[in-house]
Amino acid sequence: MTADNEMDIKEAFQRSQKGHNNKAKLVASLKSRYNKLEDKTLFHEEFVHYLKYAMIVYKREPTVENVIEFVARFATSFQSPPKTEEEEEQQQDEEEEEEETDDDHPFLSFIFNFLLESHKANSHAVRFRVCQLINKLLGSMAENAQIDDDLFDRIHQAMLVRVTDKFPNVRIQAALAMTRLQQPRDPDCPTINAYLLILENDANAEVRRAVLSCIAMSPQTLPKVLKRTRDIKENVRKLAYQVLADKVHIKALTIAQRVGLLQQGLHDNSEAVREVVCSRLLPAWLLRLDGNVIELLHRLDVENCADTALDTLKAIFKNTPTEELLQNRVQLDNRKLIPVDSLTCENVLYWRALCEFIKGKGDDGDEMLEQVLPDAATYADYLCGYLKAVPVLSEEQRADFNQLELVMTKEFISQQLIHLVGCLDTNEEGGRKRVLAVLQEMLALPQTPSSLVFLLTEKLLTLISDDHRRIQTVAEIISDVMEPIMEASQPVDEKESRRQQVQLAEVKVRILEAKQTLDDCITAQDFSRAAELKDSITDLENHRNQILQEIAESSQPAEIRTEKNDPETLLRCLTMCAELLKQMSIKTRIGPTISALMSSLILPSIANAHPAVRNMAVVCLGTCTLHSKELAKTHMVLLLQIAQLDEVKIRISALRAIIDLLLLFGFQLLSETAVTQAGPLSQSPDKQEDEAAVAEEKGDVPEDTAQSILVMLSEFLDSEVSDLRTETAEGLAKLMYTGRMSSAKMLSRLVLLWYNPVTEDDTRLRHCLGVFFQLYARESRVHQEVVEESFLPTVRTLMNAPATSPLAEVDISNVVELLVELTRPSALIKPSANTEEVCVHDYLAVRMCGEMLKDPTAPEVRLYAKTLSNLELSRDETVKKDLQTLLQQLVQVVTDRVCLRALEKMVSQLVDSKEQAELLSASALQPLDVNADEAATDDPSKSAKRAKRGQRKVCTAKGGRKPSRRAESSEESNSDGENVPKSVSMVRPSRRAKTAALEKTKLDLNPLINQEANVS
Repeated sequence: MTADNEMDIKEAFQRSQKGHNNKAKLVASLKSRYNKLEDKTLFHEEFVHYLKYAMIVYKREPTVENVIEFVARFATSFQSPPKTEEEEEQQQDEEEEEEETDDDHPFLSFIFNFLLESHKANSHAVRFRVCQLINKLLGSMAENAQIDDDLFDRIHQAMLVRVTDKFPNVRIQAALAMTRLQQPRDPDCPTINAYLLILENDANAEVRRAVLSCIAMSPQTLPKVLKRTRDIKENVRKLAYQVLADKVHIKALTIAQRVGLLQQGLHDNSEAVREVVCSRLLPAWLLRLDGNVIELLHRLDVENCADTALDTLKAIFKNTPTEELLQNRVQLDNRKLIPVDSLTCENVLYWRALCEFIKGKGDDGDEMLEQVLPDAATYADYLCGYLKAVPVLSEEQRADFNQLELVMTKEFISQQLIHLVGCLDTNEEGGRKRVLAVLQEMLALPQTPSSLVFLLTEKLLTLISDDHRRIQTVAEIISDVMEPIMEASQPVDEKESRRQQVQLAEVKVRILEAKQTLDDCITAQDFSRAAELKDSITDLENHRNQILQEIAESSQPAEIRTEKNDPETLLRCLTMCAELLKQMSIKTRIGPTISALMSSLILPSIANAHPAVRNMAVVCLGTCTLHSKELAKTHMVLLLQIAQLDEVKIRISALRAIIDLLLLFGFQLLSETAVTQAGPLSQSPDKQEDEAAVAEEKGDVPEDTAQSILVMLSEFLDSEVSDLRTETAEGLAKLMYTGRMSSAKMLSRLVLLWYNPVTEDDTRLRHCLGVFFQLYARESRVHQEVVEESFLPTVRTLMNAPATSPLAEVDISNVVELLVELTRPSALIKPSANTEEVCVHDYLAVRMCGEMLKDPTAPEVRLYAKTLSNLELSRDETVKKDLQTLLQQLVQVVTDRVCLRALEKMVSQLVDSKEQAELLSASALQPLDVNADEAATDDPSKSAKRAKRGQRKVCTAKGGRKPSRRAESSEESNSDGENVPKSVSMVRPSRRAKTAALEKTKLDLNPLINQEANVS
């Protein structure tokens, strides 16, 4: 090759670094020069020589990116242009049996060979650029491009190795490079398997995003992509929804998958994820269903997921213009009602969602609401007619699945129609009275399905604002339901009936005779006698009417009230009572009416044989006791007995009532309860010792009573019934957070329960405790002291756990890390401004040192020594001296080398911190924790900045990422940046970052190229 040609290649590389140069012209010019050469070998070597300068740069510099783009374009420019469909068909017809010629160009093959030989280089920059170039080369080829099978296999094998590279950027480019190597129809495709492995296990979110962006959809890959919608990182979840919107048809998903996607996406903690669901996923599904919202609802099975369907409709309405909303309204008749024959689950839910959405607009939506909803009286008659038409099935008919399904559909439609009552304009008195009358009539009718009683009562009480009137109304309905008026036919007395008939006949004969005599007297003109006869006839006729009335009354059935106590009636009445107590203000005292309901309905139902009746009675009793402290003291023991002896569901209801009473009245309630009432509680001597610490606020509560309750709750934590265990843990968390009780040992039990592998599938328990630990520890210094007290008992329990116990699988270092993070002074919502004050970590350090001195050879000594260096210690000189003394004693007795190094490092930090404290005290900066970073410098300003960075890192750790590997919840976004001190100025770091970014863009490969040329 001549010198001119060498300059041509060099010049092409130099020009390609500039973004404004037309790369197409550079490619055409260099390609023209290349085609004129007979010997291509020197060109290949020279080209690769200049390419290497770009490949050794790891950072994404614009100049390097331009060079890589130029190389990819030049290499793929030698491929033959894509053929049309006609040319391909013609070629297939002509060469069906002929072996196709190799389309790979020598230069393209040379570049691929060079890259594949370099992918194992020690430099991560080279590996990164190799994968990037392969990705761009394959991506720049035509859709119908072909490469040699051997080359395909070599690329495949190399990229499969690189997707396991330790550098995330290399893995990203390798994953992208394999995009066109996928074979979705092959269940054993290595690329697909590698992608699935990355989605499941790669710790880097950007690598998971890269795989999501390029993975092909198939029945094998779809479940893994769906799982990424629950990824811990917001960007991954967001991209997963975008991929599903763009690549997956709604028919390819099951109903459960569709509902799950909408339920999670519309309630995601991230606004960006929710926006993607509303703006990308839902429009994509509607587009594939021709914009038919009713059809979309049909594909969601609204009967079983009404709440999710309502959220979906609300999201659709938000992005729909108002005029279009009214145009797309359901088919209403001239009365603004859906004809009864046309009612379906989908259109009635759409009607309800539309009305509620318009109602939510306030005064602006009143006019629109009048166009889609009739007046209150008309709607009340419409609702009454439909509810009365819902059939009541007998036991035999319930066995027929078709009839049962039909009735369930009608009940669902009825529920939606009842919900629409909340959208009616009830300001007009006549309409409101009609709605109230219909609701009361429906509640009193025995044919009304039990599933509608709760909703009907709720809407009825919503229309009545006064509590006393509410109580009176519901009590009257309960009375009518429990003691309806019945017609009782009386037995007929034949003798009495015969006597009455004889009397009636005699009277009739006497009347006829008197009338005949009257006519004769008138004829004889004996008018005085006629007047007497006329009066006699009147008396006889009155007597006849009296006899007829007696006969009618004896034959008419009598109306009497009969008491009903069947389970269905009791459950209906208790449901109304529970909703009434729920809607009542907590300040409303228990009156005579409620007391009568308690004695006649609620308390007798607690002993009922039917579990559903007992459960609702317990709910009513628990709610009722919240309104009266006297009532709570009276029935507390009964609730405690039920919580231990009845069925699981009823025990949970009783437990909730007990927790609510303790939250409202505190443990003082127990001091006013007779000590003898605590007798039925189970007293376990072993557990009494463990639960000796009781509520600080309980005052003079008898030890036995309060301790018995804690023993019972402690036993529930060990229950095999997950629902009971979860409810107990949630109740204890509420009691501790509100300050009703303070127990380090109980907190230790909750920590162990959170980490216990047995509760791994209990999502509600894990989420509840995960949130509680953060809020509780950050609330106050007192709470952090409780966490500190629970530190050693928790570690001891885990260290002493037998091999057969599930706790043996728990990572103790992870538990210790959680407790240390929770007790950091900087983790408090309102951290103390006095850094000289003795903090919780000081006490924790002393505790750990004392524990290590007890047994320097114990296995946990290494864990304690490592933890000491992660503590945020105060600057109190007394504490430092005590710690130094303890550490020096430990250095003399500990023999483990790792522990010795950690302890010596801790001693040196304490010594250095003295000098640092003097510098900081002389500085104008606010004192910050010098132990937040192990490598603190003597420069006060640098030390302060490093400490602040440490504090921000602490916030992230609190978020839930570090405390548990399994706790992949949304908690880590809740506390980002909340505890960063306000004195931290972000201006300078930002300016330095911008300056550094500008310096990066100035990188130029020309000096390196020229230097190499001069040397040669």
